[in-house]
Amino acid sequence: MSETAAEAVPAARGSSFYLAMRILPPDRRNAMYSVYGFCRAVDDIADEGGPSAERLDGLERWRRDIALLFAGQTPPNLGDLAEAVRRFGLRKADFDAVIDGMAMDAARDIRAPDWATLDLYCDRVASAVGRLSVRIFGMGVEAGEALAHHLGRALQLTNILRDIDEDAAIGRLYLPREALADAAIATDDPLVVAADPRLARACVDVVARARAHFDQARRVMASEPRRAVRAPRLMAVAYGSVLDKLDARGFAPPRQRVKADRWRILGALLRYGIA
Repeated sequence: MSETAAEAVPAARGSSFYLAMRILPPDRRNAMYSVYGFCRAVDDIADEGGPSAERLDGLERWRRDIALLFAGQTPPNLGDLAEAVRRFGLRKADFDAVIDGMAMDAARDIRAPDWATLDLYCDRVASAVGRLSVRIFGMGVEAGEALAHHLGRALQLTNILRDIDEDAAIGRLYLPREALADAAIATDDPLVVAADPRLARACVDVVARARAHFDQARRVMASEPRRAVRAPRLMAVAYGSVLDKLDARGFAPPRQRVKADRWRILGALLRYGIA
C-alpha cells in the first residue's frame, strides 16, 4: 500500500470501519484502505490547528495531486490509490467533493448551518466517500448512488449527534439552526449550546432524519446481491446501534460518550460477514 494508506490502517484498527473492510476480498479491501488513507489525510488537514489559509493550501495540494493522478502522472505516495481508481472506475469528482467538504471545515468553524448547508456538507464528507466505496463494493450504479446518498447522510448525522461535546470544544456546532430555533435556542456559540438543557429538543429532528436515511439505506441493501453489501450492512448496524444508544441516553447535558453495541455488531458479522 502507499505510505498514506499504510499509516491509516493501524489507526483504523478496532473501529467499525476496519471490521467492515476486513470482510472484503483482498483487492477490494486494499482499495478501501487507500480511499480511507486519502480521507484521513485530508480530514487531518481540515482539523489541525493553525491559520485557515494554511489548511486550505494543504487541501489544494491534495486537489492538485488528485488531478495529477487522473491525468496519468501519479504522485509517488498515491500508487495504491491510482490502482484503486483504475480497477474500480473511481471518479475524480468524488475525490474533489471530499476535499470540498474538508474545505468547509478549514475555511471557518461551522456554527449552526441551515439544513441545506448541512446536507451539502454531509454529501461532501460522507456520501461522496460512499460513492467511491460502492464502486469498490461492486454495486450497480443506480443502487450504489442511492446507498451512498442515504447511508452517508445517516452515518454523518449520527456522528454529529455523538460528537456534540467534542465539536464544541474546538469551536464547531453542526446542529442546524432550524433545529436550534425549534428548541428556542437563539445562540450559535458551541459551548453555550452544548450546555443548554433545551438541546435535547434540538436533536429530535436530527435523530428522525438520520433514522429515515438508515431506513432508506436498508431498503436499497435488501434489493442488492449479498456479497456487494456485506460491508455497508455492518457499518449500518454499528452506527445504527450508536444512534439507538444516543436516543435512549438523551441529549441533555451532561452526556456520556456512546459506543457501538458489540453484540449487535457480532450478530451482524455472523449474519452478513460470512459469504
